[in-house]
Amino acid sequence: MSLTAGDTAPRRLTAGDAAAMQALEAACFSLPWSEEQCRAAFSQQAFVAYGLEEAGVLQGFSLYQAADELEVLNLAVLPVARRQGLGERLLRTALQEAEKTGINRALLEVRTGNAPAIALYEKCGFVRVGKRPRYYADTGEDALIYQCDLAPQD
Repeated sequence: MSLTAGDTAPRRLTAGDAAAMQALEAACFSLPWSEEQCRAAFSQQAFVAYGLEEAGVLQGFSLYQAADELEVLNLAVLPVARRQGLGERLLRTALQEAEKTGINRALLEVRTGNAPAIALYEKCGFVRVGKRPRYYADTGEDALIYQCDLAPQD
């Protein structure tokens, strides 16, 4: 069955989804999280993860956030799904959920060469606010820091 935006619903993941999270990470990255790392992350009260589900099967998506100020730790989207716009849907869902919990600002870091991710973040309202030189140890690439205000400031 192919992925379509209409068939897929974001859902919050739990520690019981650690094995699925491990599989998602393996599908999206060369250095996936171990099941131990997934369970450790879920044991932190501030940590939240979202997945997308089609016909009861968890697909290749995950987004993590940490408490008071939303930090997008990782948005993992398989290329086939990215082309169908599901990464945007997942990110918007996470931002809406964060706003409901009183979080006013979201932050994220992205590799300078990751044009698809940068385009997605900018489309979702993020603006560049800084840079960390040579942040990524594997390539020596810079990290761009993006921010998005979720609620009007008083």
